[in-house]
Amino acid sequence: MEVEAANSPEKSSSISKITLVASIAAGVQFGWALQLSLLTPYVQQLGVPHKWAAVVWLCGPISGLLVQPIVGYYSDRCRSRFGRRRPFIAAGAALVAIAVFLIGYAADIGVRSGDSLHKSTKPRAVLVFVVGFWILDVANNMLQGPCRALLADISGSDTKKMRTANALYSFFMAVGNVLGYAAGSLKNLHKVFPFTVTKACDMYCANLKSCFFISIALLAVLTVMVMVSVREKTMPSRDDEKGEGGVRFVGEIIGAFKELKKPMWILLLVTCLNWIAWFGFLLFDTDWMGKEVYGGAVGKGRLYDMGVRAGSLGLMLNAVVLGVMSLGIVYLARGVNSARQLWGVVNFLLALCLLMTILVTKLAEKHRHASHVVAGAEPPPPPAGIKAGALLIFAILGIPQAVTFSIPFAMASIFCSNSGAGQGLSLGVLNISIVVPQMFVSLVSGPLDSAFGGGNLPAFVLGAIAAVVSGVLALTLLPSPPPDRETETVVAAGFH
Repeated sequence: MEVEAANSPEKSSSISKITLVASIAAGVQFGWALQLSLLTPYVQQLGVPHKWAAVVWLCGPISGLLVQPIVGYYSDRCRSRFGRRRPFIAAGAALVAIAVFLIGYAADIGVRSGDSLHKSTKPRAVLVFVVGFWILDVANNMLQGPCRALLADISGSDTKKMRTANALYSFFMAVGNVLGYAAGSLKNLHKVFPFTVTKACDMYCANLKSCFFISIALLAVLTVMVMVSVREKTMPSRDDEKGEGGVRFVGEIIGAFKELKKPMWILLLVTCLNWIAWFGFLLFDTDWMGKEVYGGAVGKGRLYDMGVRAGSLGLMLNAVVLGVMSLGIVYLARGVNSARQLWGVVNFLLALCLLMTILVTKLAEKHRHASHVVAGAEPPPPPAGIKAGALLIFAILGIPQAVTFSIPFAMASIFCSNSGAGQGLSLGVLNISIVVPQMFVSLVSGPLDSAFGGGNLPAFVLGAIAAVVSGVLALTLLPSPPPDRETETVVAAGFH
């Protein structure tokens, strides 16, 4: 099932070009950070109820399930004179620009199309938002796979450069997160783009527009630099592949599943549970800060917006810890049992952090009840101690997140090395165990939260339970990879 010509290694490029390609991760992750920190509150401002807000996020898992493996498969076989990966990267960047315009201007387009400014639900704006959101997730998935593949191509057979390339990609992901969360935490960013404030778009909405403008500019600059500076080897046409690409792609996916051994199935199960734990928090973290910690309500008063900005600050701290921890994973997971032990232990840390959100929430509620507030007035924001506790949870979560972003991918590469499907399809199979739990959480978290009072804590408790089970399975059932001397390169390649 291998692609002989398409996958042949190219001559390795300079470290400066590898760094340039890796820097695209900063532009991609800038947009992801904005999605995670700002879009759930924004979609509720458009009138989508909290219990249905998670359903909007189904586009991410679905596009990840379909787009990444398809784009990866066909970029391997692309015969364009511009190269295999660059056409997909350029198309993905263009789609990102279109998508964020639709998202940012959804409220304006909705009002111009007939939505009422005085009604809480704006159906036309919601429709525009959903279309833009789906395009954005497709575009981001379209960008990430070819970027990683291009890094592998230009590293050639130099394993040292390959390790460096993946470390740099991980580093720039953290940089993008920091920039995105920092931008999301600024309340006056819209003043740089004063035209963003309209009758249909308040300051929160205008800040979102402004963040997306910066995101487009950053991604466009990085993409153009890569297009101009990096050259790819053009692959010759092959008559035997014409007209059968779809059949071959499906056949290779089916073949990859048929060849899976017990270690890989256990890895898929542990990964699936791990992402059930993560996705609830990633989906509702800033909403939790705005509602439970600050006691605000969407579209009412200033507390909710203050909480969302504080949540963005927490995500920025999380990104800093993630970046530092990511660079150390390759050293912490060098022993025979170190990788699975590290993954198991940090899953318990993840569960503890999710449960600590209950304590922070109860302390914040107690503070609000103890405050003597005039009828109709907003309660005061939480004191510094409670806010610090919430931000500490965000920061500590960067440790297990770094492990989640590296070790499962390294193990998948090791366990599937003899499957005959190749690393790309093997990692595509692993991606299925990531997006399926995301779809599950997207479907059940909203109704679950609604059934228990409309808050975010039930989804966090579900995540804590899943994290504990995932940790137990990682420590007891997950096989250990081969010794360091055989896995050093693969562990480094696990960063994404």
